[in-house]
Order: sequence, then structure tokens, then C-alpha cells
Amino acid sequence: MAGCATTNGPKQLSGPEDGVEVKSASNMRHIVPSKDLIIAAEKEYEKIKAAAEKQEKLAANDEPLLIKLENILDRIQPNATLWNPDALEWDWEVILIKDKQLNAFCMPGGKIAFFSGIVEELELTDDEIAMIMGHEMAHALREHARARIALAQLTDLGKEILSATLGLGRSEQGIIGFGRQLLGLRFSRKDENDADVVGLDLAARSGFNPGAGISLWKKMMKANKGGPPEWLSTHPSGDSRIEEIEKTLPKVVPLYEKTINHKEQ
Repeated sequence: MAGCATTNGPKQLSGPEDGVEVKSASNMRHIVPSKDLIIAAEKEYEKIKAAAEKQEKLAANDEPLLIKLENILDRIQPNATLWNPDALEWDWEVILIKDKQLNAFCMPGGKIAFFSGIVEELELTDDEIAMIMGHEMAHALREHARARIALAQLTDLGKEILSATLGLGRSEQGIIGFGRQLLGLRFSRKDENDADVVGLDLAARSGFNPGAGISLWKKMMKANKGGPPEWLSTHPSGDSRIEEIEKTLPKVVPLYEKTINHKEQ
């Protein structure tokens, strides 16, 4: 495992020095080839798009809510490379699936999906949408999926199977395997907390009010009374989430104000 790890600066994905402070990304992730994982993610993303289109749930290009999502992504994306230099080469995209499900995700390589329910049912503002998008983008930028799949391979398959899997990673069969793992992936609480903090940083740098994270989670907590939404399935509780956001605000509000002031000049 030590041979797979790298310690050079950019690969640590520890982010810029003028915002939030997070630990370096897991070195374990290097067990899984990044290129193959992104190819697998793109394949699964296309399957999701095709299924949504077949069910007439894929929003058209001129759908106002999709345009809003694309505009928010356009504002956040330039700051993505601060957290992962490889993001410059990613083919970023966001789709809208017309479904009441309260869910959103971002796959490795920058493929994002929002379900209309999470925006419409919760009546989210642009700032609140940006909090969710920043959070999901952070998962991809911090390569949480890559690390989780690597951990699963080590835990469930053992060293011999891991060796075989690494060989398959360069083949179509290995890519399919990664795709299947992506579909069933659930992040840890640690990953979720990490994505929260980095997501706030991303959104604030992009001119979205990070204080919206608090109003977002109050809405989430209210929606949670009827049973936890899928987007909350592995997340920390709303109360602890709001507490963490309040602790992080002093570090990200200056980033937000700097961006806003720059735009006004």
C-alpha cells in the first residue's frame, strides 16, 4: 500500500491556504486508477441519463431550473481546481431529473445530477442550491469515491483479489466493476463532514452566501420529520451539521465578501 501512496503537494488535495483547513485526502485512493474510475462514472452517468429520458424525466436544455443549475455550476467550477488540479481536465456537466426525490450527486470526473424534488419541494434559493452543489462537487474533488472503493477492495476482497482487480482496472471488465461499485456507494460520516466544509469554501469563493448552509439544513430537518430523504442517508444529523457550519462560517465569510466586493468594483 505504501508503494501506491504519493506525498507530493498537488496529490494531497489539501486545498488553498486562505480558507478552510482539512486533512490531506486519503492516500489509499491511489490503489484505484483515477482514469478508469472516471470512465466508469461517465458510463454510469450516461445510463442514468438514458433511463431518465426513456421515462420522460430528463429535463430539456431550455428548462429554467436546469439553466439555473448550469449557471450555478459555471460560477463554482473555476474554483474547483483549487481543490484538485485534475478538475481542469474534467468534462463538467449537470442534468436535472424531474422527480420528487430529495437527492443530488456528483460522480468522479464532475458529472452532476439534481432531482427536481430537492429544489422544488424545499423551495431552495440559489445560495442554498449552491451549498448542495458545492458539497457534491467536494466529494468528487476530494476523491472520496476513489478512496471508498479502494477500502472496499482491501476489506472485502483481500490482497489476492485486490491484485487481480488492479489488473482488471485497465480493462473494460475492470471499468464495469468500478461502475457497479459507484452505484452502491455510500460515503462515511467523515467524508460527509469533509464535503460540507470544502463545499462551503467552494460556494463562498464563488459568490454564494455560506450562511445559506444554515437555512438549507433547517429545511432538511423539517423534511426529515416524515422519514429521512435519500440525500441524508449517511449524513450527520441536522443539528450537528448546523453547528459545524456555524464553526466554519468565520473562515468562509471573508472569501464570500471578497468575491462580492470584487464584483461590485
